Amino acid sequence: MSEQIPLCGPPARSFDVPEHVAVILDGNRRWARHHGLPAVEGYRRGAVRVGNLWEWCEEWGIGYVTVWVLSLDNLHRPGEAVRALLEVITTGLRKLADQRRWRIRPIGALEALPDHIRDLLSEIEADTADVQGMVVNAAIAYDGRQEIAQAARALMNEHSPGAVSPGRAAPGDTVDESGLARHLYTAGQPDPDLVIRTSGEQRLSGFMPWQTAYAEYHFAPVCWPDFTRGDFDDALAVYAKRQRRSGL
Repeated sequence: MSEQIPLCGPPARSFDVPEHVAVILDGNRRWARHHGLPAVEGYRRGAVRVGNLWEWCEEWGIGYVTVWVLSLDNLHRPGEAVRALLEVITTGLRKLADQRRWRIRPIGALEALPDHIRDLLSEIEADTADVQGMVVNAAIAYDGRQEIAQAARALMNEHSPGAVSPGRAAPGDTVDESGLARHLYTAGQPDPDLVIRTSGEQRLSGFMPWQTAYAEYHFAPVCWPDFTRGDFDDALAVYAKRQRRSGL
């Protein structure tokens, strides 16, 4: 259940706060170009904003946050650009992990990353595994179709050959929606209630297609490094005005 939290303190009105917020951190390179800076500087500025976002979510009492920091397709960029971006990501996450305020879970096709990057991400996850605070999924080398495909393969491996039949599962059969959901990266977590994408782009680009089936979307016009607390609070206020029916 979502928690009722005052917008500006009593006696201001209260509104519905999402339990899980997912954010597509878009526009870092555009921000850098606009300011006449190398692309990596946009990502560095964006990394600082990630820490701000987590603090804002924590203050609102949001329990789960997912940030998409790197797509699987991004790994096809020129090698030096990818190396610089991965350094920014791991350095930023390491600093945030050292605060021991949030439980950080790297998710995505991590096997596609260089070995030393995987090791760093594993250390970050292990070092925050006992933190009792907000859970943060850092989507790195993430692709939504790839996630569903790997979940389907894992589900099939639970069954002997011939045990899986097409169509909707019969009562008691574990080959159903909940069975597949057990193998998603976010297994055991509530699905995102609100998805925010910055930079003005109005598409999901393959971001969490399974989990966001009934999410509300908010498209902010500013590039991610310019995203402010006011922009975030505006997104929550817009979310609160939506009538969520979950298909009903």
